[in-house]
Amino acid sequence: MHLNGVSVADTFAEAFPITGARLVITAATVEWAAIAANALTGYATSVIACDVEAALEAPLEPCETPDGRPGVSVLMFAFSRDALGRAMVGRVGQCVLTCPTTACYNGLAECPSEKQVSVGGQLRFFGDSHQSSKKLAGRRFWRIPVMDGEFLCEDRFGVVKGVAGGNLIICGVDQSATLNAATSAARAIRTLRDVILPFPGGIVRSGSKVGSRYKQLKASTNDAYCPTLRGVVDSDLPWAANAVYEIVIDGLSFASVRQAMQVGLHAACAAPGVVRVTAGNYGGKLGPHHIFLRELLDSPGAPG
Repeated sequence: MHLNGVSVADTFAEAFPITGARLVITAATVEWAAIAANALTGYATSVIACDVEAALEAPLEPCETPDGRPGVSVLMFAFSRDALGRAMVGRVGQCVLTCPTTACYNGLAECPSEKQVSVGGQLRFFGDSHQSSKKLAGRRFWRIPVMDGEFLCEDRFGVVKGVAGGNLIICGVDQSATLNAATSAARAIRTLRDVILPFPGGIVRSGSKVGSRYKQLKASTNDAYCPTLRGVVDSDLPWAANAVYEIVIDGLSFASVRQAMQVGLHAACAAPGVVRVTAGNYGGKLGPHHIFLRELLDSPGAPG
């Protein structure tokens, strides 16, 4: 298969179920909201070794936030509701509560059937009995006194079953061209809502395979795509490819991850120097969500 003259492997990305939440962080300025979000999403690239996978989803205009202030939305994902709840309490408490002028809200409040975890209900104890609560439109909020006024945090946050591990593997002629293509793909995907790219800059240089020769490791380097190992392993690299980058996508639904892959595929294949785009799967053993590249060749619709 080909797209814009680039070879596209006839394969699928294998994604798996995961539990997700959306946090809305507001502040006096969007810059302070982004500072809190960047701290909140630190060390959150892969559940192989991190407690969550998390990243900034989108900046928000004042008309999009509960308190009419500028803000950002963040998506967080973990393997279970309990694990996600623990991570949210810890990260909101250490990174948002501590940040000047911020407030934090449930970004899935419009999903009436959602399950929930307690966040503000746990952080309220920091108020040392001086905290207070209000209930507005069926939602409870905690007011926790801090040194610049009050930290307002919603009592409970909704969680949903999402999809993790959507991916594109971009093979290019050299490091510069391949990184440019991956950057274009990541930039295009970031125009979408309901998805995040949890790795630094949205791009993975250290793609992994399941397992290792070292028993203590769950994953190890994807040697089939390492250019320096081409002569000593069964390489999957095209002969003209000398660099590979991977895009990994998490989303609140299968449809959102599929759309992100489609947008990313078209952006990558429009960049010069790309030899092949493929995807990672484990023969259907990792997860039930299979996104076939063949079905993504049509032009994507407008961002949702």
